[in-house]
This record gives sequence, structure tokens and C-alpha cells, in this order.
Amino acid sequence: MKLTILSGRSGSGKTTALQALEDHGYYCVDNLPLGLLPQLAGQLDDEDRVLERVAVGIDARNLPRQLLAFPSTLAELHKLQVETEIIFLDADHGTLLKRFSATRRPHPLSGDDRTLADAIAYEAELLSDIRMRADLVIDTSTLDVHSLRNQIRQRVAGRNVKLSLLIQSFGFKNGLPNDADLVYDVRMLPNPHWHGDLRALTGRDDKVAAFLQSHQETEDLIDDIFQFLVRWLPSYAANDRSYVTVAIGCTGGRHRSVYLAEQLAQRLRNKAIPLHVRHRELEG
Repeated sequence: MKLTILSGRSGSGKTTALQALEDHGYYCVDNLPLGLLPQLAGQLDDEDRVLERVAVGIDARNLPRQLLAFPSTLAELHKLQVETEIIFLDADHGTLLKRFSATRRPHPLSGDDRTLADAIAYEAELLSDIRMRADLVIDTSTLDVHSLRNQIRQRVAGRNVKLSLLIQSFGFKNGLPNDADLVYDVRMLPNPHWHGDLRALTGRDDKVAAFLQSHQETEDLIDDIFQFLVRWLPSYAANDRSYVTVAIGCTGGRHRSVYLAEQLAQRLRNKAIPLHVRHRELEG
């Protein structure tokens, strides 16, 4: 049995993610008291019907003392030889405020003596140990329900390889992706934005590709990043890393980063490395 612990801040999409896992054959339990996790794992292992994939939702509805004891609970699971992975969903503070304001639902930690903003900050503190130990962090700030379900399907439920690789383009002007493991800054390359006939296009368009290909530094940078990934991704996998997110950033996230992400993905697929590609500023 493999136990997936799904956690994250309220409003980040945990219910949607748990439902997506359930649709893909996971046995799902939501809002389980954290202290009961070892007992649940042991009980499910004793059942006549073998449950290969189990997902448990853990969030701020737990007692604070149990959340703060997460490291010891995880250690107990490891003593029981339970294979675990931790998926953590998060979003930026402003996005969470907007989501709660839009739904008008109370935050589980808010009350007469704690504002919504304070509750969101307090929840981040309570869940910090879980986030720090997460195998995969998904930033849902720019994801809608369908995009989140797709990410869960592709990167968690549907993967049949040890390492799940995501290559993501982004724009620095909109902030760094919170879920990135490796970040490459490609703003030193010539910028198609300053050419009127290219500005409205993206890095997926042939004219932008031709412009960037006409500069040798573009090819050199792609080669350098590609060689680094080919050399070191096996070491990530050998050290029990299940997920790696590679973020490629330019100023606006529409031209250079998109082109490089596509080129890197093509080269890595030629090396039989399975991966997914996401363009944050084009898909958000």
C-alpha cells in the first residue's frame, strides 16, 4: 500500500485534488485526525481487499497540537514500513483572501478574535512542518478547478515512473513560482517583445522561434540547461525524489521562457525522459 498525504492551506484546492485522486481509484479519507494516521495505515493493510493507493486529507481542521506533532507521526509511519508521499497545495496570501471573500465561507481558524488574514497566516505556521517535508508542492494561485485536476491526474494519479518532471515557463514580473525546485533566468537573451511584429506572438510561434534561433546565445543556453538536467535528474531519482519542477523565467513569460521550455521538453523526450510542460502566463 502507498499512502498519499494530501495537505495544504484552506482555499488552495484540497477538496478538488482529493476528488481527482478518488476518481483515479484511490481510497480517500478526508479530515482524518493526524494522530490516527498510523492506526488507519495498519488497519487498511490488514483488510482482505488489498488497497494499493490510499490518500488522506490532512489540514487545519486538525487540532493544532496534532499538526505540530507531524514529524513524529511521519516517523511512526516509517517504522511501520508504510510507503508515503506528501502532496502540499498552496496559494499566495492575496489569492486565498479573494477565494474566501468570493465564497463567503468562514476560514476554519477564523473567529471573533482572529481576522481572515490572521487565520491564513496562522494556518501557514501550523502546516509549515508538513510543507517542509512535502515531496511535491503545487502552487494553485493561477490554476482553475480543471487545471488543478489535470495536474493531479498527470503528476500524481497517472504517473507510472519514479520521477515526475514538470517544465514550467513563467514571467518574473508576476513573481517566482512557489513550487519550483530549479529556476533558470533567461532574461539575458534578446527580447522579442521589443520587435513590433513579434510582440503579440508567443514562444510557440515560428516567427519568435526563428528570431531566437538567429542568436547563438539562445542555443548555448539551451545546451547548458539540457546538459545539467540530463546529468543530474538521475541523481534526484536515486535520492528518492518523486517530483522535480524546473521553472524557466523571462520578463513577461510569453516569448523567451516559453520557447526554451518547449525546446528543453523536446530534447528531454528524445532522451526518453517523461515530462509535462506548463506555460503559467499563457494558461493562467
